[in-house]
Amino acid sequence: MSPVRDAAGGRARAAGASVADPAEARPLLQVRGLHVRFGTHDVVRGVDFDVAAGEKVALVGESGSGKTVSALAILRLLDGASQAGSVIFDGRDLGALTPAQMRALRGRDIAMIFQEPMTALNPLHPVGRQVAEVLELHEGLPRRAAWARAVELLAQTGIAEPARRALDYPHQLSGGQRQRVMIAMALACRPRLLLADEPTTALDVTVRRQILDLLDALQAEHGLAMLFITHDLNLVRRYAHRVAVMQQGQVVETGSVDKVFAAPRHPYTRMLLGSRPARLVASVGAESAPALQAHGLQVRFARSGGLWRKQWVTVLDGIDLQLGAGRTLGVVGESGSGKSTLALALLGLLRRQGGTVDLLGADPAVLSARAMRPLRARAQMVFQDPFSSLSPRRTIAQIVAEGLEVHRPAMDAGQRLQRVRQMLAEVGLPLSDVELQRYPHAFSGGQRQRIAIARALIVDPDILVLDEPTSALDVSVQQQVLQLLADLQRRRGLAYLLISHDLSVIAALAHRVIVLRQGRVVESGEVDQVLRDPAQTYTRELLAAADLPAGGAARSAEVG
Repeated sequence: MSPVRDAAGGRARAAGASVADPAEARPLLQVRGLHVRFGTHDVVRGVDFDVAAGEKVALVGESGSGKTVSALAILRLLDGASQAGSVIFDGRDLGALTPAQMRALRGRDIAMIFQEPMTALNPLHPVGRQVAEVLELHEGLPRRAAWARAVELLAQTGIAEPARRALDYPHQLSGGQRQRVMIAMALACRPRLLLADEPTTALDVTVRRQILDLLDALQAEHGLAMLFITHDLNLVRRYAHRVAVMQQGQVVETGSVDKVFAAPRHPYTRMLLGSRPARLVASVGAESAPALQAHGLQVRFARSGGLWRKQWVTVLDGIDLQLGAGRTLGVVGESGSGKSTLALALLGLLRRQGGTVDLLGADPAVLSARAMRPLRARAQMVFQDPFSSLSPRRTIAQIVAEGLEVHRPAMDAGQRLQRVRQMLAEVGLPLSDVELQRYPHAFSGGQRQRIAIARALIVDPDILVLDEPTSALDVSVQQQVLQLLADLQRRRGLAYLLISHDLSVIAALAHRVIVLRQGRVVESGEVDQVLRDPAQTYTRELLAAADLPAGGAARSAEVG
């Protein structure tokens, strides 16, 4: 199955349009007057939209606008919510179906790709078994045939060595690989309607294109309809037929992608379209004193090769890098290239097998746990997924104050609470005493990321390692967080190691960049130079897949 392409060889937007003209096709899905209420709070208010067979409809809006809740309401997956309105799928009123009928429908006729694969996948079973289970339940395949088909699906979604990786558990895969497993599960039974909630958030640009091309091919062949929830407006422009813009639980604008993007009527739509990251960091003159260096860094992981044997897989091989104080070093590369492993190795959070690391004048590998404690305060990490990295059993006040309890034991409870208030205000999230006692689930994705940044900054670090800090955020909140990071760097002189698959984020915040491929640095240099005139074919492929003109974002006006 090869995706439809235009005459120039590029990806044709809306390849599924060859199935039928969506404007004339009878809607496969009709949503009318959808209301969703939690307690006394209306989350979705009177939402209407249609999705025709072979059509991709994008549902866009900021975090908390009601996009995901609307999708979950279609499948009746909202516990504790009251729901009104009608959802008609292929002439059937889903609200009138029994729970058993809905279970038969989910996964077979309507499938969903969830935004958080780490929480959606079962941690106790290999990922191949989880994909095969869908085929056994809905298609009645024998176990061996279901396993073989599961391996094929993993290969289709771009997972290397699918037969081996099918035996892995979710925690053994990267974020992008886990997302591909979720996509394989959703596509296993060739559903007629796919609800895709941020399906490419954790994917690098090249794999993202592969996945969307795969979805286009399936759509062209089987008439697959898709409700595409995303904050990436560039993807909407290239892959959707129509778009519905949601704000505060209501659809404020709908229409064809070409019409809405060319002449948006609603001020909110215009704001979203104008939220693309711009260059935020100031030019830095001579290279400052290095805060972090690595030479010849090598990391290998042991895998079982049978009885009494181990197979060693090299994840990082001969990495050289240098990060100066007050500067940002961007790290880009495909999923599985070793980006997150590099961050953990530099901070001494996993063992390396070769090379040297100088972290603020010390080598983490030779220090005892006691000697490392002061260094831990000076080098902090902000993780990719704030929802899973913030403890669900601790209040916001406890989460942000945790570093003070460890590294500032002389402070009393009152002093810690005052410092927590100050830190949250500094990251743009002043909270009342009542809000400080709430738990992470009560906050939006952007707010949780600000809480994670406050937790890292409260111990006054010199280095922040930022692992995909904006990948789960919508475009307007993403720009706010990037502006916050740029302001904090200027005020505090922080050094950032910025890991991202989004080249526009690297262009906005980084001074230098290294490009990783299969555990090796294939290109490095100043951001302007690398993005304007990349020397390596692989870097040019990344730029092309990101639709980022060489040097375009990096030449944006800099903030002095």
